[in-house]
Amino acid sequence: MTDVVVIGGGVGGMATAIRLAARGQRVQLFERRHELGGKLTEAHRDGFTFGLGPSLLTLPDLFGALAAEAGRKLDDLVTLTEVDPVCRYRFADGSVLDARGGPGEMAAQVERFSPGQGQAWQRYFEWAGRCWAASERAFLAGPLDLAGLARRQASLSDLFASAPGQTLAGLARRFFTDPRLVQYVCRYATYSGSSPYRAPAAVGCIPYLEHARGAWYVQGGLARLRDALARLLADLGVEVHTGATVSQVLTAGGRPARGLSTGRGARGRAGGVLVSGERVRADVVVCGADSARLYRDLCPSRPMRRRIGRIGPSSSGFLVLAGVRGRTSGLAHHNVIFSADYRAEFADIFGRRRPPADPTIYVGCPAAAGPVRRPARGREPDAAGQRPGREPSGLGPVRGGLPGTAAGQDDRGGRRRARPRAVH
Repeated sequence: MTDVVVIGGGVGGMATAIRLAARGQRVQLFERRHELGGKLTEAHRDGFTFGLGPSLLTLPDLFGALAAEAGRKLDDLVTLTEVDPVCRYRFADGSVLDARGGPGEMAAQVERFSPGQGQAWQRYFEWAGRCWAASERAFLAGPLDLAGLARRQASLSDLFASAPGQTLAGLARRFFTDPRLVQYVCRYATYSGSSPYRAPAAVGCIPYLEHARGAWYVQGGLARLRDALARLLADLGVEVHTGATVSQVLTAGGRPARGLSTGRGARGRAGGVLVSGERVRADVVVCGADSARLYRDLCPSRPMRRRIGRIGPSSSGFLVLAGVRGRTSGLAHHNVIFSADYRAEFADIFGRRRPPADPTIYVGCPAAAGPVRRPARGREPDAAGQRPGREPSGLGPVRGGLPGTAAGQDDRGGRRRARPRAVH
């Protein structure tokens, strides 16, 4: 039996600990905050419950497989429902596009929205499917070494499937002549806090996941998924330490443990960590903390710090948590209100490094959503699409609408409770 320390109690750290414990390893997990979940956390005030992280789940089959490794069924832990429309897009000219569930429905919706572009969307969706399949084989299913790529039967064609050297904006213009649909494709760069004029075209595979495998919501909020993972940790006997800050990753002979990096395991003869002055012995250390913190503080490495510094930070979002009185008509579960000039917006953010005068606004409001299409039972679950760095700007009831929005609410996945007991 191997002694493993996992640093970080976000979804990645929790999933890693579950997987290792299910395979018979002795696992300790250390989280510096006083609760697990990373971005899957909540705030409560005046009878309202707000999600502070993602509000959409894609690829729930990943979590289903994780639960199965622990001897449980995902359906017994959380209730998933499919969201339809996936998102409602509002453009500066007043037009609205509902991104409907299946690819056939979406192509028909695009054709009604912009005659002649339905087939273009179908071609784009087919490209996205090929890009996703290639990404799974070559990049997502294991280490990027020649032996691993050969085992997964990855090929040179997988590299070209992701349109290398092309930006997401360039990819969008390849398929669409309607500038609104180019803007729709470009928004997927914001999932990773990037500019579509710099982000690689491979980001454009995300619509394939949303329309081929579904976009899902966890009843009661995505924090219930956090709770489910915590139950699996307890079932498997993982020793969880919250409020425990790791100050150093111990290494053998002063040399960094071979292969240690964010989200990856590493062996070291004298491995382990220091937690609040206490030495914790480990054969394997898995770090789920931010790579900048890992190589700056926990396992200092000048070369890695220089590499990370050249990348620079991703952009963040400004989050308003609004408990709004009444209802707003025309509001879906997920809504994007586009700016009139997307290129100028991103030039402000990434070039001039200032808040844009006309920002795109995301409005997440499960309370306003219509009926879900069907429960996720029997369907493939999905992976969480997240945007980095959201900071709440305020909590509690807000009278009237928010300036600049038709929706009157701007929160990333906030779950409104009109009364403390009535969860929408």
